[in-house]
Amino acid sequence: MTEDGPVAAKTGSPQGWLVLVYRIPSEPTRLRATAWRRLKALGAVYLQNSVAALPMSAPAERSMRKLQHEIVQMSGTATLMKSAVLVGESTVIATFQAARADEYDEILDRCRGFLAEVEHEYEKSHFSYAELEENEVDYTKLVNWFEKVRGRDVFDAPGRILAEAELKKCEQALEEYAARVYAEEPEGH
Repeated sequence: MTEDGPVAAKTGSPQGWLVLVYRIPSEPTRLRATAWRRLKALGAVYLQNSVAALPMSAPAERSMRKLQHEIVQMSGTATLMKSAVLVGESTVIATFQAARADEYDEILDRCRGFLAEVEHEYEKSHFSYAELEENEVDYTKLVNWFEKVRGRDVFDAPGRILAEAELKKCEQALEEYAARVYAEEPEGH
């Protein structure tokens, strides 16, 4: 078991799963949305309505226990179980992989948007420190998002390598843009 990640061979089966079975009142709907967002942020996948699974790890268990407690505080019910998949684990892993691949695809789209925005700065001759700072913030968000997805990608989902390569392009574009800003803007502005 790793200290900060699920127990799993990168392409094999995990050493078990955490399964959260919950029920939240239908009103107000924000309570259900809160649980859904938290599970998505953890990288959990739904096996069916209100049944989510996550590869076993100490951090995942802490997070799922916390969410279980929050659901109960929402006047809901929740049971957290440790489980082994007796039949169909390849389907659960494939679902988990597909969720990570979708996240990598979203990152690719955002990277392409970032690159288009930097290109737009060139087209409009916007070479200011303010624009550079805005682009640096956007790039940092992309990197942080990638790191979160990578952290929950315990089976090396398809798309990671492409997302890493696109992030590298973003980094290079930002560095080139920064050099241009430094050349265009007088010192002290």
